[in-house]
Formats: sequence, structure tokens, C-alpha cells
Amino acid sequence: MNLTEEQIKKIENTIKQSLRNKFRRYKPESKNMPFHYRLLGRDRMALFSFIHSLNTTFGTSIFEPVAETLAKLNFPRAKRQFIAGDTISEAEQIEIQRIMNDLTIGKNPDKNDEITRIRKVCRQGKINRIKTVKVDLFVEDENGVSYLFDIKTAKPNISNFKDFKRTLLEWVAIYLSKYPDKEVHTYIAIPYNPYEPKPYERWTLKGMLDLDNELKVADEFWDFIGGKGAYELILKCFEKVGRELRPEIDAYFAKFR
Repeated sequence: MNLTEEQIKKIENTIKQSLRNKFRRYKPESKNMPFHYRLLGRDRMALFSFIHSLNTTFGTSIFEPVAETLAKLNFPRAKRQFIAGDTISEAEQIEIQRIMNDLTIGKNPDKNDEITRIRKVCRQGKINRIKTVKVDLFVEDENGVSYLFDIKTAKPNISNFKDFKRTLLEWVAIYLSKYPDKEVHTYIAIPYNPYEPKPYERWTLKGMLDLDNELKVADEFWDFIGGKGAYELILKCFEKVGRELRPEIDAYFAKFR
């Protein structure tokens, strides 16, 4: 991908601002750990605690704003924490349960067919109002095709895959209940591959997710929203920001000595 220096700087500034926001909101754990403090130092324990906190919120505090900034350079519309809607038809809920039942007894997932089935009933039966549903990242291309991403940690819990699938189907239903004629796709996005250089263990998701149409891992995700080469560019941006902020980070944790 070819971005201008100004566009690259915008991505880097988003990373910086996201990390600084995390620092401002972060409060070290107040638990007394006298042995750890004496052995490792309060600053190292504060850094460890911060990294643990950052890992649990990396999606919302870092990946989402960076992905939004990148997507806005390539799509007419891009928004994080996008409100997908707050209604769903009873017929859609019944159809989703049928799809889940089919998958449970061994039917292969076919996302395009599942979307077609949901679309057919998106205005049938009672329309139920539900709690407002927010999507991690929403993008829409120049043809009006919508893509909704659920950004997950690099190693999602296998026991939750059934919940992930239902969420993706419900997002389709909620969106179609509002825009019945729109083309919509929903994905699980995993920002990096923790098994690299080995391939991501996609087999763990097989059986519930349509791997070609519901999952984007590492470069598949970043290159989709930013264009070919976006993943490598984002990694370089993170590396550059890390070098530039090193004195600032060191000074922050020096306060805990």
C-alpha cells in the first residue's frame, strides 16, 4: 500500500494518543506485595501490572482506534463502536436458532446461505426492541457493502466459539432488520497470529465459523481495511512509536521506584 507521510503520521499519532490515554486512566493495583517489591522493585511490578492491564484492553484501547484511523483512509465510512441497531424480528431469532441447531449436529457453516436465510425473514413477525448493539469496527465500501468486525484477543477461548457465531448471526439480523436490502458481512478479527511463523490454528474454529467468510487473522484483517501491505506498515508504526515514547514510558514507571 502507498500512504503519504501525512497519513502514516496520522496512524502513528493515533497509536501515541491511545497509549497516553491508557497511561492517564491506569491505576496500579494497590495490593501489598512486599516480597515482590523487594525482589523486583515497585517500578517493575507497576510495569508488569500495566502490561497485564493493557493486554486485557488492547482491543478497545489500541487496536480499535488504530483500525478506525486506517480504515478511514480507504473506505468512505469507518467507525468504531458503531451502533448496529436495537431491533430484531422474532422470525430472525427463530432462524438463527435453527442455524445454530444445524451446526451443533454437524452441518458445515455456510455464511452466505445463512445470511440469505436471515434476510428472507428480516421483516417477518413481531419486531422486538433489544439493548443497543455496538460493533467494534464498521466499514462501508463505495458500493454500500457493509462489514462489521468483532475484534478478539489473539487466543480466544475455544469454549466461546459458539457465542462468537451467534453474535455474528445476530449482527446480521439486527442490521438487516433496519436495512433489509443492504449487503452485509460480519467477521471475527484477530489482529495478530500468536503462533507465527506457524499458521494460525484455524481448525479450532472449524465447525462453527465459515473460515473463508467469517474470520480474518493478522494481515488478512489489516490488509483488508487498509490495503495490501497494511499489516507490515502498522507493525513499523508501532515499532517507531515505541522508540519515540521510550523515554516517556521509562519516566512514567520511574515514579513507582
